[in-house]
Amino acid sequence: MHIVMKPIMAGAVVALAMTSAALAQDTISIGVMVPTTGSEATYGQDMANAVQMAQEEINAGGGVLGKKLTMVVGDDACDPQQSVNAATKLVSQGVVAVVGGYCSGATLPTLKIYGDAKIPFVITAANSTKLIPANPGSAFMINSTGADQATKVVEFLGSKGAKSLAIVDEGDAYSQDLANLTKADWTKAGNTVSAAETVNKGEQDYSAIVTSIKAAGPDAVFWTAYYADGGLLVRQLRQAGYQGLIIVGDGSTSVKIFDIAGKAADGIFAISSPTAEFLPAAADFAKKYKEEFKTEPGPYAPLTYDGMQLLASAMTTAGSTDSAAVIDALAKASGKEWLTGPISFTPDKTLARSNFVVVEGKDGGWVRAEK
Repeated sequence: MHIVMKPIMAGAVVALAMTSAALAQDTISIGVMVPTTGSEATYGQDMANAVQMAQEEINAGGGVLGKKLTMVVGDDACDPQQSVNAATKLVSQGVVAVVGGYCSGATLPTLKIYGDAKIPFVITAANSTKLIPANPGSAFMINSTGADQATKVVEFLGSKGAKSLAIVDEGDAYSQDLANLTKADWTKAGNTVSAAETVNKGEQDYSAIVTSIKAAGPDAVFWTAYYADGGLLVRQLRQAGYQGLIIVGDGSTSVKIFDIAGKAADGIFAISSPTAEFLPAAADFAKKYKEEFKTEPGPYAPLTYDGMQLLASAMTTAGSTDSAAVIDALAKASGKEWLTGPISFTPDKTLARSNFVVVEGKDGGWVRAEK
């Protein structure tokens, strides 16, 4: 069959272009850089959900500067190379700002890309101190840094009477930074690091590491990396008979660690960012989140929701989406209370307080270990 295509009239082309231009003028495009594939995709989807929820609420209230917010998701897969591709694509798609950043190693190489494009970037999860010197001035961290987390670990383990510690990392920007910071703070407090081990991401058999740790006999073990591998190490440590304290970093606070470690995760501790269940101000947020997404909000949902709300507030204060004006408004954040508490920044554009709490594994979930 021969099909004759009718030519599009010039007037129709102009009308189509005008419609697209009008649509663009009526919206503000926000980039959301998170892992939606790979081992950390659960966290990434949770963060994207939180941005979506915040934008829906902002748009229902009239939007920002009379315009509706839209989101463009860039999948960084928690991988440095893919994150560069995702960031480059977001910039080319004309986003005026970016919210997200989960894995520090994947977030690190994107800072220059966003900085060169003069795009404000509100980092809602990644917290390695390596991000600070790499920040060209357009990025703001609303999760407390690894230095704050290391301090919390030392304080908590000290309260439990621990004097010797084994530290295990995976050599990436987040976990190695946290390991090094903790080692420095731990020894400065007069304690001993019995073992310091680096493992490869994705390992299944930790028998050699477990044997080394047991031989060192530490009072506690600190896993500084992510839950997918951390759950395996916890299970194998307990199966091998290690009875000391086990604590994991904030990258392992997903409830999925209990699926991986099983009963071995009961009684372990974790350093946690402010999660919905421990935030009285987040009760309504958690209810709405579950209604919309049919699951409980994850550990970084409140922070990411706050990040989107903070960015919208900064654009409103600036009276513009001009990058310099928005960056200036973010830098001058006055400590207003959000779901996760007050947000204001140090000169390094990091959160001006520590937001970490300690939680304990119990019956397949986390409960507050301290008040």
